[in-house]
Amino acid sequence: MTSLVSQDRDWDAVERALDAQGHAVLPGVLTPAQCETLAALYSRADGFRSRIVMARHGFGRGEYKYFAYPLPPLLERLRHALYPRLAPIANRWQAQLGLATRYPDGLDAFLRRCHQAGQTRPTPLILRYGEGDYNCLHQDLYGEHVFPLQVAMLLSEPGRDFTGGEFVMTERSTQGQRADVVPLRQGDAVVFTVNERPASGRRGIRRLAMRHGVSRVLSGQRHTVGLIFHDAS
Repeated sequence: MTSLVSQDRDWDAVERALDAQGHAVLPGVLTPAQCETLAALYSRADGFRSRIVMARHGFGRGEYKYFAYPLPPLLERLRHALYPRLAPIANRWQAQLGLATRYPDGLDAFLRRCHQAGQTRPTPLILRYGEGDYNCLHQDLYGEHVFPLQVAMLLSEPGRDFTGGEFVMTERSTQGQRADVVPLRQGDAVVFTVNERPASGRRGIRRLAMRHGVSRVLSGQRHTVGLIFHDAS
């Protein structure tokens, strides 16, 4: 995890990518051993607050589990390390969109805001997809307080552990719609827009609605961890 917060990572490039397309890849955030350790957590009965079978709710196919507090130490450190890198971008986007909410510098202060509003349930999760599974396009909102960026980390290796199952983002505005397929390797993270983001247009700032999902897994099994910074009501 040291590479995540080191000065060697080009956070200016991450910010430019988020501004340009609403997502940015962070290569090699996790080692293969860390990926395998996290993926193995899925089969455990303890450490989770709930399990969701996606087909029962019209979310797609596959399943996921929300971690309970306390989070696994690695995910706790990652969540706290990433948030202060992303908060300045989130605050600039809020200003550009004309929204009053601003986010504190540290995650603990933001979580206190969530908890005071009744959003006390942890939102970091681990997802498991098998052959034929997919995740419908969606937004992870969960309550009044929403941090506008989140992170997904791929724990499985494409081409070895699974085929298909690509991370997909869509963008919608008054000028139309478009979709991006974001290629990831094992251990890579993608930072992406939760709900909406600003973009420059001929008449000033435009508001773009963003959604994300996962295309159909063609073979094998795919595990992912999601880090959402706001908690749920």
